[in-house]
Amino acid sequence: MVFTILSQHTSDINSSRAYRSLMETFSTLEAVASADVADIEKAIALGGLAKVKAPRIKAVLNKILELNNDELDISFLREMPLNDAKAWLRQLPGIGPKSAGIVLSFSLGMPAMAIDTHIYRVSQRLGVIGPKVTVDKAHEILEEKVEPEEVFNFHVSYINHGR
Repeated sequence: MVFTILSQHTSDINSSRAYRSLMETFSTLEAVASADVADIEKAIALGGLAKVKAPRIKAVLNKILELNNDELDISFLREMPLNDAKAWLRQLPGIGPKSAGIVLSFSLGMPAMAIDTHIYRVSQRLGVIGPKVTVDKAHEILEEKVEPEEVFNFHVSYINHGR
């Protein structure tokens, strides 16, 4: 989840550097959750948008702790129906359908769609979704159209094609 927040609106290289710096500074996500926002901001500054991302990271980690009996492990989401797992993640501050889809798909191996600009654009150009479909609605439409076992391959293929 933290890496997903760090990856928003920045390159993979910068988000990886920011995550490494965060973990070198704090060692654990529990330490990040209890740290001052200014210290988190310093640790992730090289990733970009640190003034926005630092308070979001702290808020998300603390909300997870609050909702999950002081535990940051969210692997229990794997056992939930997909829509329930998405709803659980969407109650976290600043977590929308794309971030929830990334965490569920890439971290937990669930068949959740994570629609980025590439997937959205390619899906429209190929007529898979209509030209007036919103990004949020595209998540629902594409999850219905793509077989669960093909969601990951669909995601990677459409991103590669879009790039």
